[in-house]
Amino acid sequence: MEDINASIGFDKKLWRQDIQGSLAHAAMLGKVGVISAEDVVSISDGLKSIAAEIEAGGFPFTTALEDIHMNIEARLTERIGEAGKRLHTGRSRNDQVATDFRLWVRDAIDGIAIQITGLMRALAERAAAHAADPMPGFTHLQTAQPVTFGHHLLAYVEMLDRDRGRLADARRRLNVSPLGAAALAGTSFPIDRAMTAATLGFDRPAANSLDAVSDRDFALEFLSAAAIGAMHLSRFAEEIVIWCSAPYRFIRLSDAFTTGSSIMPQKRNPDAAELVRAKTGRMTGALVALLTVMKGLPLAYAKDMQEDKEPVFDSAESWALSLAATTGMVCDMTPDIARMRKFAGSGFATATDLADWLVRVLKLPFRSAHHITGTLVGIAEKKGIDLAGLTLAEMREVEPGITAEVFSVLTVDASVASRTSLGGTAPANVAREAAGWLAVLA
Repeated sequence: MEDINASIGFDKKLWRQDIQGSLAHAAMLGKVGVISAEDVVSISDGLKSIAAEIEAGGFPFTTALEDIHMNIEARLTERIGEAGKRLHTGRSRNDQVATDFRLWVRDAIDGIAIQITGLMRALAERAAAHAADPMPGFTHLQTAQPVTFGHHLLAYVEMLDRDRGRLADARRRLNVSPLGAAALAGTSFPIDRAMTAATLGFDRPAANSLDAVSDRDFALEFLSAAAIGAMHLSRFAEEIVIWCSAPYRFIRLSDAFTTGSSIMPQKRNPDAAELVRAKTGRMTGALVALLTVMKGLPLAYAKDMQEDKEPVFDSAESWALSLAATTGMVCDMTPDIARMRKFAGSGFATATDLADWLVRVLKLPFRSAHHITGTLVGIAEKKGIDLAGLTLAEMREVEPGITAEVFSVLTVDASVASRTSLGGTAPANVAREAAGWLAVLA
């Protein structure tokens, strides 16, 4: 029973937040006259000394006291006597843990948001440096149209900005205080919940005592944001793995972010990227785990909710580590610009430019231009050449109106330069977007 009931093995991570909440609660009890001013001083000094003890690694955590709340309260009473027994007046472990956990998740959100901003900045800096350097753009992992390397990197800046937005939204909804809701029904003591909420940086007290102690939406929202954020990092990690592979060799990572093989001396494995990709599985699993824990719980508190913390702690740690590793790889990678340029025109990547030229210059309907271009691609493919390798005479056999001007749109540089629409890959667009992001992220 002790083994299954105790949570101190993992919830000791909440010690800072538990002491922070208890300091606010004690100050409020003193202000409203529930405990004496002398008790407030004694409790506050005792809690601060316990914080120093934990920080120094000398605190005697014990599973017999179940959780971080009882461990700290017992130690407080041991140190200051009767005053320590008065601290829990007007609250329950139910609202106490809900408060501590909200404070912890809020701190985690703030830290991860800073890391996301750092990764966005690193990507925007690389994008600015490579705003005009072409690479193949893919759909279905097949060569589609040329884009610039900078444009590709900025796509992830957009994703990461949405991740920041989800965290900001989750933080706003999280930021209400359960403290004072007590076990489930509130308390008969004349407490000032607005005071403790303000002291702890919450926007307001939670309005319903039942909801205050039973709500774990804030943890689920964090896990949802983490799972989506991990998925974004995983997509980028997958591209790094592909780009590093021998058939592509678009980028190179140094030994700082790769490992060797135990048997093949030539190998440089992108293990950091692969592990970022793998973390997504456990973070998605954490979200599903807590959704499953919560789905059948009646109001208000049930011991099942003790299972809320480990998934959140693990996801926060995994997300922070993945962000750090990804930022490191972005700063570390060396792109092979010449090789990316070479492959940017492969696979008839400028076919759409030819079709667009037929529409723009010869005023053909796009579907007709699409058919003509497809025919020319088929001819070039049989000859083992690209579209620019066809002669003007060969093109005119398919469409007599084609002129030599068409060859001006069949280069990679002309293709990317022509994509000037909002959000397009034209180097001027990319340079402007990168500069805008760097200004925002400064």
